[in-house]
This record gives sequence, structure tokens and C-alpha cells, in this order.
Amino acid sequence: MKANLLSLAVAAVVAGQASIASADLGSDITDALKGGKAYGDFRLRYEMVDQDNAFNANGDKLKDADALTLRSRLGYITGDVHGVSATVEFEDSRVVAGMDDYNNTNGHNIDHSVIADPETTELDQGFIQYKNDLVTAKLGRQVITMDNHRFVGHVGWRQDRQTFDAGSFKLTPMKNLTADYAYLMQRNRIFGEEKDIDSKDHLLNIGYKTPFGKATAYAYLLEEDNSSEKSYDTYGLRFAGKAEINSDLKALYTVEYAQQDFSEEGAEDRDADYINLEAGAEFMGVTAKLGYEVLGSDDGAYGFATPLATLHKFNGWADQFLGTPAQGLVDMSVSVSGKLAGVKLMAVYHEFEADEESNGVDDLGSELDLLVAKKFSENYSAGIKYAMYSEGDIKTDTDKGWLWVSAKF
Repeated sequence: MKANLLSLAVAAVVAGQASIASADLGSDITDALKGGKAYGDFRLRYEMVDQDNAFNANGDKLKDADALTLRSRLGYITGDVHGVSATVEFEDSRVVAGMDDYNNTNGHNIDHSVIADPETTELDQGFIQYKNDLVTAKLGRQVITMDNHRFVGHVGWRQDRQTFDAGSFKLTPMKNLTADYAYLMQRNRIFGEEKDIDSKDHLLNIGYKTPFGKATAYAYLLEEDNSSEKSYDTYGLRFAGKAEINSDLKALYTVEYAQQDFSEEGAEDRDADYINLEAGAEFMGVTAKLGYEVLGSDDGAYGFATPLATLHKFNGWADQFLGTPAQGLVDMSVSVSGKLAGVKLMAVYHEFEADEESNGVDDLGSELDLLVAKKFSENYSAGIKYAMYSEGDIKTDTDKGWLWVSAKF
């Protein structure tokens, strides 16, 4: 009898504690939902494209393009419950005032030059996160970037940015050491949902911060999960940092090398190398850099590819090399940037040439890029950009211009 009473008492206590824990958990979830944060981000942008002697697939000369679009992004982040939180975010891109004289890459106005901002409304992010001192784990649709976006980025310059359906993990096993891994099931690209790509991508990035800069080793194993049967396996090392010479002067430097193996069903396997060297200085608020970047070629038949990159950030803002030519690409650049009366000013000049000449292609042209941008507060900003590309043995003379205002809360 005593044993039975004791058992009943223990069971009652356990049941009571479970009931209390359940009530506490329910209360915690309610508090997390109430204590979350809503946010918004809006960008109104005018973009123009003026190309000389550009022709479409039908042999007709392309018309110049003009677009006025508004990108709206609204989201909500919950509070956390024992390290668990959730994020949901929607994104919409709309033509404003009927200014849509452009090829949006989805069959609209194909007789015009391309501006890759289709009208779209979609779930931009939707993921569950767990975070503690050692690990941050996310499952769902999310933004993933690595290092300087050269291999993995969000393409935030376009109105419909790139996200991924993925599981991702960031480990911090010790101070200054991080290990990032992500498995991508779908690439949600900048062209709208109909052009998203199913994938089986593995991304691994290990970084260690030293007093002189950050050393990184990475492996990006990309596989398109569709009829194309394409895969890109890239392995690389990177070191980037800055050193203080004196109170007014800092030296900047980057050294990076990667090797890529490409395979496609029914085609010969290819491989190519990547080299990135950068040297520069910061002096009294002015930054000057010299860059030498090589996306190598395999005998003039295949060029090193970075299909998940924020490509607009590299090789000129005119976006003439979103796909690397089969001859490869050597980009020698010089840039100067700084602030004057709170206004950011930047100028970049590029000289392009082939890594391996083939089919008479060697000179890949040049480009001058200019930027003026201003943040009026933490919430408002505006800017003007202009890119002037001069043709080489391929491509065509192209001018592109942008004017934008943005607000966030």
C-alpha cells in the first residue's frame, strides 16, 4: 500500500511538473511571438541601358531599356524560446508608373536590352533557427553568403535577391575559429520562381582570424538537380586583411587561389584555376586599391564559373561577364573611394583580357564605373551609379545608369 501510494505521489509530481513545463513553454512561445520584431526595406530605382549595335537572337537590333521598379521587403523575427526562433519575410518587385521598356528575362519585351528585375512576389526567407554559444543552425529558405560573395552571395543589387532552400550550420568551437556548412536543395535566383534551380549543393567554409587578417579554406561542391547534370567542384584558400602602418595609414591585402573541376553529362570534363591578388591602402579616409583577378580557362574551351556569386560586385557594374567566356577572364583594376561632406564617392577602372586566346578572342574590353551615394540616417539613403563598358573582340559598347532611393525600418 505504501509503495503504491509512493508511486502515485511520484506520478502526480511528474505529471504536475510536466503540466507546469507545458504551461511555461506555451507562455514562452506566446512571449516570443509578442516580443518579436517586424521590419521593412524599400528601394525605388530607375535603371537605363544603352547598348551600341546589340542584336537579339532574331538578328534585330535591341532597343535601349528603361525601368522604374520598387522592391518591397517585409518580415518578422520572433523572440527566442530556449535558443529557437523563426523568421518569415516576403519580397515584392513592381514596375512603377508603367516604365517597363526592358527585357525582364522572362519573355517581356525581348526586343529591348536586359534589366534583370522581373515583377514577382515571393517568400524571400522563411526559416527556423537554433542558436547557442557554439552553434547557429537554420532550416528553411534563407540568405547565405560566404567571404566576399565571390563564390556564394545574395545578389542584393537586383530587386529580387538570391536566397536558398537549405540547412545551414555555423560552428564556433573556439575564439577566432568558425566553420560554416550548408546543404542547398534549391537556388532561388534573381529571375523569379519559374527560373529557380533544384540542386544538391554542399558548401563548406572554415575561417580563422589572425592579428594580420582572416585565413579561409573552402570547398563548394555544386550540382544542378535537373536534366542538365552539371556539377562544379571548387576548392580554395584565401587570406585577406589589413595592417596599420601608422595612425593615418593602413595597408590592405588579399591573396586567393582556387581550383575548379567541371563536369556535364555528354561533354568532356574541364578544369580551371582562379587567382585573386589585391593590394591597397587607406589614408586619411581615402582607399585606393589595385586588383588582379583571373578566372582561368581550360585550353580556351571552358572558363572558371561562380554560379552562386553576387556577380554584379565583380568584373564591372555593366555586368558584361556574368558568365565567364570560354577563353577565361583576366581583370586588372584600380579603384579609389572615400567620403566628401558625408557623401561616398567611388571610381573603378577595369582592363579585361582573355586568360587563353582562342578563336581570335583576346581583348575583352575595358570599363569605367562611377558611384555617388549618401546615407541620410540609419533609415534613408540614395545613390547614383554609372558604368561605361568599351567593347573588345567580343561584347558591345554598353552604358548603364542607376538612380535610387531607399528606406528601411
